[in-house]
Amino acid sequence: MISTKQLTGMVLAGGEGRRMGGRDKGLEPFAGLPLIAHVIQRFDGRVAELLINANRNSDAYELFADRVIEDAEGGFKGPLMGIYSGLRAAKTPWLLVAPCDSPALPNDLVARMVAGIGEHDIGVAFDGERLHPVVALIRTSLAEDLATTLADGERKIDRWYARHAWCRVDMSDCPDAFANLNTEEEKIRLETALGNDASAKKAAT
Repeated sequence: MISTKQLTGMVLAGGEGRRMGGRDKGLEPFAGLPLIAHVIQRFDGRVAELLINANRNSDAYELFADRVIEDAEGGFKGPLMGIYSGLRAAKTPWLLVAPCDSPALPNDLVARMVAGIGEHDIGVAFDGERLHPVVALIRTSLAEDLATTLADGERKIDRWYARHAWCRVDMSDCPDAFANLNTEEEKIRLETALGNDASAKKAAT
């Protein structure tokens, strides 16, 4: 079993946010907090170190993490470059990655990913219908292999995963937890839905 001391957490917040009008998604307000604050709550006290991968607004992100790291190469080259940057920066054998725009991730995400990886080198969250490749637990010893892959021009996460011993981590009991927000409309819709759920639970008690 992977212990807390063996695990680094990282939130990916290095994208351009093009469908959000170019705004920095991780810092967008959601239910009274920046989006990234909701994701970070899933890591709190469960990892040895928390990183944020960000390519702008580093000063703002420093409030939320132990370290803020930029992509190893500039130019917004996508989440696989962000993952590589985290694998290279981590000081532990394992890196657990999550995106900054999924504020409803399971509260027990870390425990479930650790329990589900078994003897594999990569575990990827699976909601019962589809994989979520940016919610993944990865051996940091794969950094060199990923560097070579990126140098060859590969940018597809799933193709890199397929080269290694990977598995699905079953999250089929909570598929809605993996909703990610790409537009203002999606953000408002999920914010309303989560607010309604909270109100219903409060009324039930």
